[in-house]
Amino acid sequence: MTKTRTAIGGLFLAVMALTVGATASDTRAITGFDQKFQYAVTENNVPGAAYAIIQDGKVIAAKGYGTRALGADLPVTSDTVFRLASVSKTFSAELAAMMVAEGKFSFDDKLSKYVPNFHLKTPGHARKIRLDNILSHTTGLTPNAYDNMLEDGWSLEKIIPRFKRLKAVCGPGNCYGYQNIAYSFIGPVIEKTTGDSFKHLVETRIFTPLDMRDSSVGLEGYLSSANRAAPHVLTRSGWYRTSVKPNYYTVAPAAGINASIMDLAKWVRAQMGYNNKVLGADLLKTVTKKRIRTKRELRKRMWRPYVSDAYYGYGWRIYQIGGEDIILHGGGVSGFRSLIAYSKEHDIGLVMLMNAETRTIDKLGAEFWAEVTREPAASGRAISAR
Repeated sequence: MTKTRTAIGGLFLAVMALTVGATASDTRAITGFDQKFQYAVTENNVPGAAYAIIQDGKVIAAKGYGTRALGADLPVTSDTVFRLASVSKTFSAELAAMMVAEGKFSFDDKLSKYVPNFHLKTPGHARKIRLDNILSHTTGLTPNAYDNMLEDGWSLEKIIPRFKRLKAVCGPGNCYGYQNIAYSFIGPVIEKTTGDSFKHLVETRIFTPLDMRDSSVGLEGYLSSANRAAPHVLTRSGWYRTSVKPNYYTVAPAAGINASIMDLAKWVRAQMGYNNKVLGADLLKTVTKKRIRTKRELRKRMWRPYVSDAYYGYGWRIYQIGGEDIILHGGGVSGFRSLIAYSKEHDIGLVMLMNAETRTIDKLGAEFWAEVTREPAASGRAISAR
């Protein structure tokens, strides 16, 4: 489908007829989503937001609402660039899987082979960590280890030596602990084994072949786009436009990719098996295999009424909703939220981007997939998105 780049009153639209084979719940969820999305964005005063729905390999609906920056006449369009935050992990995991398939390295390789200056207080623990553990968040580290220092502006050169003060909470592969800094170590692994930069490989192996023309890696890439969304944070007086914080761009494989909604739709379309020249079936099975159970996800406020079980693969979460697997990942950095998800069984994908830190995106996503899988809220009550 040709990419739409025309904005009319802050909206862009690409609509195709729903597939004849769609179930009643699929049709209901899709046709009712725009109204729910618009209402949620308006009700919560979200500055700018966009979504796209993919079905049977086609982008059947895409819209943007609001402004790229409060106080300016800058409507969100199909090529407005947002930060993806942790959705970046999906790209890094699949680039790593490409390199493994080409024999550059193995998921069983020890991390110490590539990041020799990484040590922990627990004797011998760091030497046992495999690349498999990095991508599945099963390193044995306490969750979000040293993210606070990253947020305070510390460089990785200062943070990495600090790990030798940290005790492991379990053996590698034995428990789940979500990471950003440790996850980003897959970057130097890829670079050392290919002799190429992470940024260039993402561009040439993913962005270009998938025709993701608005996508980029890093702060420079974000700033180079004239049509970019500004971040907004919530204050007592409402949403406030702020400046972009560069901190998480430091860990680019974990949180450093930028994209527009239509580019993100192309990414999810490829996950659904519609561009096997770039992402083959074996690769997709590898990254979405259930590697570790993630019980903490069952307590997430917007999702808990619907999710019966949860796992992590390589860069992807797998939620069980209505007895079915929904493959997804969310992201959030200061002033931005993102959520991407798809169902193999229903052949439906949903991507959303917002330039504000709001739970609205999770509420919309949870309710959409509950409707697709016909899973009613266990609590029987609505949950506020504020």
